[in-house]
Amino acid sequence: MGGKNTIAMHNTCEDSLLATPLIYDLVILGELCQRVQVKKEGETEWESFHPVLSILSYMLKAPLVPNGAPVVNALFTQRCAIVNLMRACLGLAPDNHMTLEHRFESTLAALSSDEPANKKMRLG
Repeated sequence: MGGKNTIAMHNTCEDSLLATPLIYDLVILGELCQRVQVKKEGETEWESFHPVLSILSYMLKAPLVPNGAPVVNALFTQRCAIVNLMRACLGLAPDNHMTLEHRFESTLAALSSDEPANKKMRLG
């Protein structure tokens, strides 16, 4: 539509000044994730990410994940998930740790209905 968005940051102390780049990165990554849509083979509808963007946990202290998704606290694994998501958007193969099966509502529902005895079985 040709409009411009402006983010205004008002820092009241030096600590919040240090958080400004982090807030910008959260907004940009959140906006990017809102635009990404995926269509599985054989499906007719496009699907967006789950509303709980667990991929943002790389920049936050306590990761928040949707029900049925594993909590990943490893910083390197969280970073690899973001890098591999960007690689997938470019059409490149992932290196590792993308865990797309935990990023969409339809796959989370399918995983929770299977309920394997060992959680590691469904990640492989």
